[in-house]
Amino acid sequence: MTEQSPLLPPDADAQTRRAAVYLVMAQIPEGKVVSYGELAAMAGLGRAARWVGRLMSQLPDDTRLPWHRVIAAGGRLSLPAGTAAGHEQRMRLRAEGLTIVNDRVDVRRHGWHSSEHSG
Repeated sequence: MTEQSPLLPPDADAQTRRAAVYLVMAQIPEGKVVSYGELAAMAGLGRAARWVGRLMSQLPDDTRLPWHRVIAAGGRLSLPAGTAAGHEQRMRLRAEGLTIVNDRVDVRRHGWHSSEHSG
């Protein structure tokens, strides 16, 4: 499982929470994926997967954050295949060498755990 960051204080404002998520998201290496829930936990937000999902839906179109590396639990791709964002996510993940089968990524092979890369 993922290494848990200390929880942000319960009174942390939305900007602080957003910054924590963006900081962790920026560290996800090429060819790796993380679930919304894992991203929330790594950012110190506990079980805030849905909040992370809403936050990601508000990213600007020109963001440089690797949003395509954040997926649903169990390796599921949550963006529908027939949408522009869903197509782009699949294209980017395949370009990084990930295989997508039945709208899922093998998280045992491609899952990222921050402790692997945090020195």
